[in-house]
Amino acid sequence: MLVDQIKEYLGKNRVDDFESLDIIRGDLVGMVNISRLIDLCAYLKEDADLQFDFLSMVTAADYSGKKEKRFEVVYSLFSIEQKHRIMLKVAIDENEEVPSLTSLWDTADWQEREVYDMFGIVFADHPGLKRILMDDDWVGHPQRKDFPLTYETPEFSHNRDKITLDDKTPGGEVN
Repeated sequence: MLVDQIKEYLGKNRVDDFESLDIIRGDLVGMVNISRLIDLCAYLKEDADLQFDFLSMVTAADYSGKKEKRFEVVYSLFSIEQKHRIMLKVAIDENEEVPSLTSLWDTADWQEREVYDMFGIVFADHPGLKRILMDDDWVGHPQRKDFPLTYETPEFSHNRDKITLDDKTPGGEVN
């Protein structure tokens, strides 16, 4: 199916699932009602005409202060058989949870863990939501807009003996 055909098909069959459904730069992008996410994704996966059988990406964006809701969780679904894709977005507030898609796609497991680790977004009913990239004792979530930026002098063989743990001065001057 072509992008405009998929849009028309979903507009007829699943109109209540979407806050918006648009073609942006040739890709179908839908803003999904969070309460309908699991049901819609199951439909997209199982429908014989759509067959979105591969969850190729889960990521997020932090719009701190720029949109009504702080975060958008973004899903990219692909049909291996049909060779078409759709992007789904869910807008959430700071402490709002997103339903996990691990019951539909195994690939959601580590991808949701990465989003949790980087943004602090909690996926409800995830089988093992824990840090995957940062150390367990790391404080904060580095992809959030409010995460503090720091400076650290990089260690090279020529300056190794001059670097201290307290060396965080801009410009690389050693304390």
